[in-house]
Amino acid sequence: MNIFRFAGDMTHLISVLVLLLKIYATKSCSGISLKTQELYAMVFLARYLDLFTDFVSLYNTVMKIVFVASSLAIVWCMRRHPVVRRSYDKELDTFRHYFLVASCFGVALLVNEKFTLVEIFWAFSIYLEAVAILPQLVLLQRSGNVDNLTGQYVFFLGAYRALYILNWIYRYFTEDHFDRWISCVSGLVQTCLYADFFYYYFISWKNNAKLQLPA
Repeated sequence: MNIFRFAGDMTHLISVLVLLLKIYATKSCSGISLKTQELYAMVFLARYLDLFTDFVSLYNTVMKIVFVASSLAIVWCMRRHPVVRRSYDKELDTFRHYFLVASCFGVALLVNEKFTLVEIFWAFSIYLEAVAILPQLVLLQRSGNVDNLTGQYVFFLGAYRALYILNWIYRYFTEDHFDRWISCVSGLVQTCLYADFFYYYFISWKNNAKLQLPA
């Protein structure tokens, strides 16, 4: 594992911890898209079908369990927790995310590296992860003001994917065999979706001001 992959994993983990901190410390999920969290839960469940059949390393297994468990816990809190669910911005979180699910699954059936159940669900998870942030970005744009923890969550989530791009570049030049082109293309699309958010995040950081997104 190279430093870019490890840094990406840790940044991804930090994004999850920031979101859990926001929910459990403030007892609020205001500004968080349930649609995006449900999409990420589907991403991890589809990607890690091999969790109990293929053992790569203890690190790999632990990270898979953490991401699956945390994503399901967040969805449960936003839907079922008696206090947290009251703060959910249902009126703003109206993105029709099931269209993303259907579209990504259709593409996975047509464009995959091997036509097997595991590989199709893996490709589906990659395509879905690339666009899973869309409901969250739309919600933030509609609400305008973004609280610090929500802004940090989205920032670290985007930074994780940017670091993974560096990981792929590094692997391309150092490994003899590297054929996960689906991940690379989807990762570039995903990173581009964060570009507007990154711009306003750095502007607010530079000016020491509260993050605001244009409606």
